[in-house]
Amino acid sequence: MSVSTTTSETFSEYDSYLKSEQERREEIRVAVQSLEQTAREILTVLQRIHKTDGQSKITELCAESEAHFVVVRQQYKELAKLVPKDQYYRFHDHWRFVSQRLSFLASLMIYLQTEQLTNKEQTAAILGVATNRDDGFHIDLEDFLSGLLFLANELSRFAVNSVTAGDFERPHRISKFVGELNNGFRLLNLKNDSLRKRFDALKYDMKKIEEVVYDLSIRGLVKPSVVSEDSASKEKEAFLE
Repeated sequence: MSVSTTTSETFSEYDSYLKSEQERREEIRVAVQSLEQTAREILTVLQRIHKTDGQSKITELCAESEAHFVVVRQQYKELAKLVPKDQYYRFHDHWRFVSQRLSFLASLMIYLQTEQLTNKEQTAAILGVATNRDDGFHIDLEDFLSGLLFLANELSRFAVNSVTAGDFERPHRISKFVGELNNGFRLLNLKNDSLRKRFDALKYDMKKIEEVVYDLSIRGLVKPSVVSEDSASKEKEAFLE
């Protein structure tokens, strides 16, 4: 066999591999596009909480969102079939952002239903993926945490619009919730990456919420007990700093 023939066969194999790789990435891209479309639909539903009558429809909006998450679970199942075993992070960039967005939407839905912070296990169950890397297609921890930071930003907006809707108590509850979320993130040793930058932006979300709470307080639109509790929380946080 000549050297030219061997070289030709070798590069032919390379070409076949590259074509197969491109086809796989294209299939993944199409699957992710479907996820992105469903995420936009869920976001459209949950954004209605910001309307004047949105708070009276929270139960209805969450139920509608849950119906969309049924579709999400099926779409993740189809996406997982396209990813070779143990190659999750090789293709992770394709679905990183949509997973962060869907994690945020899941955490927002849980918050609206319970006013509690979701955990990684709950979020994974809503999305229909695994929790741990060893179990296959899963929710990456940094994607989950990014979703929680998106949640804080959304709640800062919700605090403002709650006042417009005439709910003067909700901003205080949001303030307490986001304050606890901030304390949780402070326990993490975050590196100087995109997650760290998003966490740095959390203080601006907190400031926005605190301004709403302060304005309500000086206008006498909240119960004194609520104001005192909120003030004590801030004093404790200042002491810890």
